[in-house]
Amino acid sequence: MYFDSIAKIISERTGNDISTIKPESRIIDLGIDSLDTVELLMNLEDEIGMEIDLDEKVDTIDDLDKFIQKKVANQG
Repeated sequence: MYFDSIAKIISERTGNDISTIKPESRIIDLGIDSLDTVELLMNLEDEIGMEIDLDEKVDTIDDLDKFIQKKVANQG
């Protein structure tokens, strides 16, 4: 659901071609470190209009997407 937004932000941040970013891509393998993760989340918060408190480990883009979906569902 949020994959396109996540992929776009990661592509802009890392220079990875957006077509190479897949749901199963590991965040760390895309060149995203802990500082980048914080900034990525801040950009996503702006895009979806809600605060995202990353309180569990996410390894892949799909994990992050599902985590955000769960947070959105719990707020609604």
